[in-house]
Amino acid sequence: MSTKETSADKTKYRLAEAAKKCMASSGTDAMTVTQIVQTCGVTRQTFYRNFQDKYDLINWYFDKLLLESFAQMGDGLTVYEGLTRKFEFIQNERVFFAGAFRSDDHNSLKEHDYELILNFYTQLIRRKTGRQLEENLLFPLQLYCRGSIDMTVEWIFAPKERTPEQMAALLVSALPMPVTELFQQLGVLR
Repeated sequence: MSTKETSADKTKYRLAEAAKKCMASSGTDAMTVTQIVQTCGVTRQTFYRNFQDKYDLINWYFDKLLLESFAQMGDGLTVYEGLTRKFEFIQNERVFFAGAFRSDDHNSLKEHDYELILNFYTQLIRRKTGRQLEENLLFPLQLYCRGSIDMTVEWIFAPKERTPEQMAALLVSALPMPVTELFQQLGVLR
């Protein structure tokens, strides 16, 4: 946590730590808000002041852990370097991610990760080109983002198979050709 974080941020991190403990013992789907607040030592009101539900908490924590890995992409950090950071974060928080990615709820981390990644790439392209994505780029990018999440989930449950660097390299090599060509033009691929 940075020194600029508010007491609300500190409370959110405490709730996230409590959720991680609950996920380790009972799993994401079985975990309840009651368990989280009891583990954290706060009231349900405090929880609901900060989050809509347990999935909102999980998604917030995911954002905090991973947005930093993408934040500098296109400003000196390549797609490969951003993905490597993402996989390093996931590796360091394996218990959390293993629990969070097990859920298939409509508000699950899988769907949130998809929206986050697609939005990130879309905004990167818009920022660098000054134009909207055309369908011939959007569709393969959507397909790629869905597939990358499935491969990430598979990796979480078989961590010894590949290092974060190997996963990042594989995902970069799997980029659809039109996206690869554009990213090379934009200077975010080497």
